[in-house]
Amino acid sequence: MDTKLLELTTKRLYLRAANPSDAEDMLRYLSDPEVMKHTGMEPFETTEDVQDEIKWYHSLVKEDSGIRWGITLKETGKMIGSCGFHNREPKHFRAEIGYELSREYWGKGIASEALQAVVRYGFSHLGLERIEALIEPGNTASLRLVEKNGFLKEGLLRHYEYGRGRFDDLYMYSILKEDLAFVEEGVCDH
Repeated sequence: MDTKLLELTTKRLYLRAANPSDAEDMLRYLSDPEVMKHTGMEPFETTEDVQDEIKWYHSLVKEDSGIRWGITLKETGKMIGSCGFHNREPKHFRAEIGYELSREYWGKGIASEALQAVVRYGFSHLGLERIEALIEPGNTASLRLVEKNGFLKEGLLRHYEYGRGRFDDLYMYSILKEDLAFVEEGVCDH
């Protein structure tokens, strides 16, 4: 995989491919029950679990079903989360977006900075028309994040996903390519 194509840069972040050498950094946040609470997955226990996650990130690109960037701080090079697309449907010009961030970096605008870069990339380089976010109703921080970044709530998908021994309801949010122009111009207040 040519990781050069995957790199994005923001004011404070490098978004890049995750590598096996990132496993320890990734385990710190992927093993945190608070970080994993709304992902539908159990907290990771070992670096082998993380290696499987990294393989999944790479398979997304290989299979053209998505792309997942590691969120890395410019000043330290430390991986503190990930953000990207999965369930990409090129025929329909849409994909789902997902993300997680180490708890020590919550509330600092980092998730928003990464999300904005990934959304822009999806519209400008992947040719997406629609980006979806599926979020558990109890995940208020994530709901605020997508709303702040121009996503609109479309409705509740009841018992949409099964994970961790239960069925989860998920809110469907989306942003369209045309919505992004309004958000960036400050015309949109949603």
